[in-house]
Amino acid sequence: MVLDADAAWRLVLALRDRPCDRHTAADLTVRPDGGWTAPEPPVPEVRALLDLYLPLAASGTWVLGHLGQSLDGRIACESGHSAALNDDPNLDHLHRLRALADAVVVGAGTARADDPRLTTRRVAGTSPVRVVLAGARPLAPGLRLFTDGAAPTLVIRTAAAAPCPPGVPCVTVDAGPDGAPAPAAVCAALARRGLRRVFVEGGGRTVSAFFEAGVLDRLQICVAPLLIGAGVPAMTLPPVAALGDAVRLDGRWLPMGRDMLFDCVLRQDGPAAAEDGADDERRGLADRVGV
Repeated sequence: MVLDADAAWRLVLALRDRPCDRHTAADLTVRPDGGWTAPEPPVPEVRALLDLYLPLAASGTWVLGHLGQSLDGRIACESGHSAALNDDPNLDHLHRLRALADAVVVGAGTARADDPRLTTRRVAGTSPVRVVLAGARPLAPGLRLFTDGAAPTLVIRTAAAAPCPPGVPCVTVDAGPDGAPAPAAVCAALARRGLRRVFVEGGGRTVSAFFEAGVLDRLQICVAPLLIGAGVPAMTLPPVAALGDAVRLDGRWLPMGRDMLFDCVLRQDGPAAAEDGADDERRGLADRVGV
């Protein structure tokens, strides 16, 4: 059987939904860490898909942040307009990350500016629980997240935040230094509800807060060959005095259409740390996985 992109994605979903089952076909060996081997390596497109998603599918717990930005580090114009910043392959990638996640998280500013649906419309897979981090300003009850019924929605707020929209489930957690829900408290609240694979989709302030709090296992930034000039910045972190104090990330980069995805490992013991050279004990736990 030739493993094409559609079959490879079905394999990823099968591993995500039934990690302990044994599947047959495709002649592909997948280790518990998501690493894989095949007698005949698939085409580069399929190889990249398996490398990127199988470790996430194999792990039951992770927190991943993603941002799409221009070459000059902007995620939107000064007006807030951000449509079509990244190429279609990165949009497919976002929907695949949603399909692998238990929960997808956005800040209140992103919910207001983009009115996103946060579903898996572009790919096969189940939409995750949609989570909005509320701030001081009320969230409009007419946002699609609250009205379309496409997936469950949860609001996480602090005690000082505005009340939740009527009829929307709401959880109160401790505040972080910026007054927004503390990232560690958000992850703990989601874990108590069985939501342990968390995709932090935006915006820039929210992803930056999760990064600074040290709760991200992986950070992905997709860079478009575009210069915006003044606009909304992507990552916003405390300044450093010298370049030697800057955060230097390990990982890899993958082309996504005209864009480039930087896939950065933040925790070496997380799912993103899987490598082809895993030890023999982990290899001994390998199952045959297929579609």
